[in-house]
Amino acid sequence: MSLKKVISSSLLLMFVGLLPAQHVLEKANTFLNSLSDEIKAKTLFTLEDSERFNMNYVPIPREGATFHDFNELQKKAALDLLRASLSEEGFRKSQEIMELEKVLRIIENDDNDKMPDGRPRRDPLNYHFCIFGNPSKDQPWGWRFEGHHLSLNFTSTEGIISSSTPTFFGTNPGIVRSTEYKGKEVLKKEAQLGFSLLHSMTQEQLKTVVFTDVAPHDIITTTKRKVEQLESFGISYPDLSQKQKKIFMEILDLYMNNYEQEFAAGFRDKINKAGIDNLKFAWAGSLQPGKGHYFRIQGPSLLIEYDNTQNDANHVHTVVRDLTNDYGEDVLKVHYEKEHQH
Repeated sequence: MSLKKVISSSLLLMFVGLLPAQHVLEKANTFLNSLSDEIKAKTLFTLEDSERFNMNYVPIPREGATFHDFNELQKKAALDLLRASLSEEGFRKSQEIMELEKVLRIIENDDNDKMPDGRPRRDPLNYHFCIFGNPSKDQPWGWRFEGHHLSLNFTSTEGIISSSTPTFFGTNPGIVRSTEYKGKEVLKKEAQLGFSLLHSMTQEQLKTVVFTDVAPHDIITTTKRKVEQLESFGISYPDLSQKQKKIFMEILDLYMNNYEQEFAAGFRDKINKAGIDNLKFAWAGSLQPGKGHYFRIQGPSLLIEYDNTQNDANHVHTVVRDLTNDYGEDVLKVHYEKEHQH
């Protein structure tokens, strides 16, 4: 969707009183109001709580209420909040990633593999909701949805979603080889477009694009709260052919299209202002599927990483980081400076 269409859609939504950010606020309060005091105590944190930055994407004990805590009404309210916070495509991916826990439980066939609370380690209900601060149009607040292979972090300031990063999606298996889910590949387009761009390169371009023959074992930024610029590798956008630029933008759009449309439009605008010409595409590892490979798109304010190395290159980790505004830290700083002036 073009930026012009996104703006037109936002104006239409504003006219009918359903601006997406307001929709999220409504869904957050509906969710909180559905909870008992006991569950609410597990869900609510202050905006300043260090837990807000405790990003992780492996099956470990976490803070926050889970679907095990919720009745059917509360489950629906929780999912309504998540759906309102993402695009339909982003929401679909999150649901299908949760479903992969069922696949892992079958193929690993380890009934003794338990979490400290006694529940199965592979558990599609073991995904946690945390809300930081009080959902409000006037004051900043945040929320997180997290579990195995998902870490979705959101911040709202001045009534809009001002940050939706870090955004982590992972899949294991990357391609399901057995069970009733055989053939399922949740992050298929990411893989296809990455290889499509790589395989369009000339031999001379590949010398710039491929920075090592061995892919890193995981995304390089892992769970760091603050991500600095990685070493500058890869080919710059201006050095691509027109066909390559088209594929490059398809990859960028694929990642942006996971976000709620109003936030996505703002994020795209930020990337454009920092300069598309300043973005680079870099690759590491195998030049063919089936062996460990990694790629990234990097610019002044953006980092996208994709890694598929584990489990014989059938286990994907991919993340989007806003190098200036993860967890809304930049917009929160501006907000508090304004408040101090008042």
